[in-house]
Amino acid sequence: MKLQKETKGHGKWYDDACGTAFAMELLGERWALLVVRELMLGPRRFSDLRASLPGISAKVLTERLGSLEDAGVLVRRRLPSPAPAQVYELTSWGYAAEPLIQELGRWAAMSSRHDPTLPLSAVSLMLSMRTMFDPAKAAAMSATIGFDIAGERFLARLADGELPIERGAIDAARAIIRAPAAPVVAGLLYAGIAVGALEAEGGLVIEGDRNLALAFVDLFELPPPLA
Repeated sequence: MKLQKETKGHGKWYDDACGTAFAMELLGERWALLVVRELMLGPRRFSDLRASLPGISAKVLTERLGSLEDAGVLVRRRLPSPAPAQVYELTSWGYAAEPLIQELGRWAAMSSRHDPTLPLSAVSLMLSMRTMFDPAKAAAMSATIGFDIAGERFLARLADGELPIERGAIDAARAIIRAPAAPVVAGLLYAGIAVGALEAEGGLVIEGDRNLALAFVDLFELPPPLA
């Protein structure tokens, strides 16, 4: 019996049955994995994606969205009135890529060349928190923390050593951290910049239960470098 050399959608680059090779065919083109990252906390409009990925051109973004849709990673749908708009949303299979993004981020952070002060999007910051928080430290802690990053709002609900984060209203939060850009909060979480300095110079604002917010911030740490 002759084995099939190439299955539909698999084998176009590497001619290799390994799932890692197939994953690279799906997500290995420049920007593809970052597009998936930006959709990980909910659907986005084309303009939202361009704003979160300022280095990508409209042409390349259109191409990546098309290839990811063809592969079944995301779908397009239209929001109903009163604010009709076309959005892009991950499929269940697309959302299942979050552990991949987390482990790549954790692995890359082990390099001494990793610079946590570089620009990053609000979604990237939220996913980094889900990746870098210490469940052992968080085991006895419960907190509902809101984030307002340049108008993008997210709610983190810490309980039982788990940290789900969702996009949306933050009115229910016991503490709210506001910042004009994600790197300001990243500086607080990962770069060891004093909260007072960020409040004075970086535009950071903490509202509500300040002690809870600072205890929450202490749950995050980059892994020690291995290279």
